[in-house]
Amino acid sequence: MYKKNMLEKTKNGDIMRYFIVFYRSVFFYFLISVLYRIMGKREIGELSVMDFTVSIFMAELVAISIENYKESLFLSIVPILSLAGLELLLSYISLKNKKIRNIIDGEQSVIIKKGIIDFQEMKKQRYNIEDLLTQLRNQSIKSIDEVDYAILESSGKLSIFKKQDDPKSNYPLPLIIDGKIDYQVLKEINKDEDWLQEQLIKNNVELDEVIYSFYKDNNIYIIEKDIN
Repeated sequence: MYKKNMLEKTKNGDIMRYFIVFYRSVFFYFLISVLYRIMGKREIGELSVMDFTVSIFMAELVAISIENYKESLFLSIVPILSLAGLELLLSYISLKNKKIRNIIDGEQSVIIKKGIIDFQEMKKQRYNIEDLLTQLRNQSIKSIDEVDYAILESSGKLSIFKKQDDPKSNYPLPLIIDGKIDYQVLKEINKDEDWLQEQLIKNNVELDEVIYSFYKDNNIYIIEKDIN
């Protein structure tokens, strides 16, 4: 009789344990899904180092909570919500400040410019020729001489622009992004801030009204913010 009661208690305990694990798995599935919706949609290949770090931490916290099912859910919910809040805060700050955005997400790097490989930039980014060739092959490009520009994005993805039939056509260079001037681009095209301000005046637009402006083929193109 004693053994029978013990077996029943053990069986009931196992069922309860399975139910708790199932419940926690479903709960965290919906919690993490909602949090990622709030934090914004990105493909895995587009995650920054910060995004990836937060994702790893969240996954570990969920795994620990499911494994230690006897512990309170709040021991995992609190740090997960804290990480989500930190991610949102840093995203907001980086949206407003380009320098901080570069620190958090990193900067893009031009690996190939006008068909010429920048080996110094590759060395700086710890990016070797085999990495370059692999990513070119992944985009169905057989040879480097087919490439006009190749830009290593902050996510690690290589954006490639093939050579065009018109050799005079150049890659668009971003002058203004979200109201912030890219002085490095200005220097590259041998222009200064006074010239840029003159272009804005000609187009009857203020700097903080510009969401994106780029320079291509000796022309400046301006996209204003939607203020409605």
